[in-house]
Amino acid sequence: MTSPSLQPVVLQDDLDETHFDIYMKSRFLAVDTETLGLQVSRDRLCVVQMCNEKGVTVLVQTKRYQAPRLKALMEAAEVEKIFHFARFDLAAFRHWMGCWVAPVFCTKIASRLVRTYTDGHGLKDLTQELLGIELNKQQQSSDWAAAELSAEQIAYAASDVTHLIEMKHKLVAMLERDGRTEMAQACMDFLPHRVTLDLAGWAEEDIFSHSARRS
Repeated sequence: MTSPSLQPVVLQDDLDETHFDIYMKSRFLAVDTETLGLQVSRDRLCVVQMCNEKGVTVLVQTKRYQAPRLKALMEAAEVEKIFHFARFDLAAFRHWMGCWVAPVFCTKIASRLVRTYTDGHGLKDLTQELLGIELNKQQQSSDWAAAELSAEQIAYAASDVTHLIEMKHKLVAMLERDGRTEMAQACMDFLPHRVTLDLAGWAEEDIFSHSARRS
């Protein structure tokens, strides 16, 4: 088995055995996805990027959605998957790969629970404030279904996961400081069920609200 490079590795359709074994032994795994757009059922899942606590970074270009290693990793109970705005990524995994991702930590939810002094909860906002790092988001709207990813796309995709684990630790400390750890965990535990509601047609309706619109 060869040793992995810390430079981003691009794989086709699924993880290879080397990186699967490495990631399954990781405690944390930062994950993000790139799609053709923001409509989950219409805009297909194109790229899954991952980075563990040791900085091993992999991009998987998904085409046939038969990815048993990737699916097993996303569902592995012993590896915590860290996302920013996990609700969207989990929906993409569920719709395109039939994958129930867990356990999950969402940095956007954590941010909204503790950074109540601002409405800036984007990944770029958090990376700048918590880590002092400026992200380049220029490739955000590029063609992620391209047969071969450009160097700029690879760098962009990798940057979206490189800092998530460190950011998670800082947010956890803030949650503990403010006594909101249990509240945050309850939100994380509910995320897969929120995705079920989204995919079943209740993405825009608050079913917990007292009022309801009648047509």
